Amino acid sequence: MTTEVLARARAGDGAAFRELTEPYRRELLVHCYRMLGSIQDAEDVLQDTLLAAWQGLSGYEGRAAPRTWLYKIATNRCLNARRSAARRPAKAWDVPQVEPPEPTRLGEVVWLEPFPDTMLPEASFERTESVSLPFVTALQTLPPRQVAVLILRDVLGFHAAEVAEMLDASVESVKSALKRARAAMPAPAPAEPPVEDAVVARFVAAWQSADVAALVALLTDDVFMSMPPIPFEYVGRDAVARFSAAIFGAGRRFDLVPTRANGQPAFGAYLRGTDGLSHGVGLYVLTLAGDRISALTRFENGVLPRFGLPRSIPTP
Repeated sequence: MTTEVLARARAGDGAAFRELTEPYRRELLVHCYRMLGSIQDAEDVLQDTLLAAWQGLSGYEGRAAPRTWLYKIATNRCLNARRSAARRPAKAWDVPQVEPPEPTRLGEVVWLEPFPDTMLPEASFERTESVSLPFVTALQTLPPRQVAVLILRDVLGFHAAEVAEMLDASVESVKSALKRARAAMPAPAPAEPPVEDAVVARFVAAWQSADVAALVALLTDDVFMSMPPIPFEYVGRDAVARFSAAIFGAGRRFDLVPTRANGQPAFGAYLRGTDGLSHGVGLYVLTLAGDRISALTRFENGVLPRFGLPRSIPTP
């Protein structure tokens, strides 16, 4: 940033303001998504952040880097959103002609949404487990202040003193919040790419042929399946097998279109119809552990356009 660009932005030059903020737009969106779990909410808060930055330029003296200044605004807007906004409510099961088995339990993070890999920044740290669905889901279960501290310190690498200034807190309280947040987070288990390719190929073959036995053979013993905003959760091979059998019942067959979400393999799921088309019914995101699938997350078909996927495709 140059003093000249900042001066022009303060004078009301919109192009100068965009030059000041545009390099950080994508990473700020990911930051808001991590904190909120919903890409729709993240986009709303990002717009609010940029508006607040534009309106607050007169108070920005340039002592902190523009990135730090913007993260301070975004983080506090996210904290306000987590404290005050009504989360997306749970939704009743509504899949026609399918009677699901009794769920293992009911989940609480029903507002979770997938994040398209195509919207991630190019920076390598954004393509690690720090955007994975297990990580983002776990963040939603922490108190808001702990979420902010964990992301700012461990993911983004800000110093404790910087985080304390962002949150108007003491360094000691930041260190304490970070310790508690770390203790509550699960350990990541990323899969190697060659293993991922093989597992994904087997998953596609099993799902498209409705082969429950082949699907179950790919799962870890403690596999976890969720489907926000429907709160049903299934834990363990037997539970996921029963759910899959219900989905494949009555001759229902699917075609899968590959994509990626949250740094993980994902698929648009299309139910074969009688009109020569397969109609989009949802998006599945796989979480891998070595050469097995440790979690499947199903999202509704409303997310398909974000991934550039159509509502229907010709049946092969």
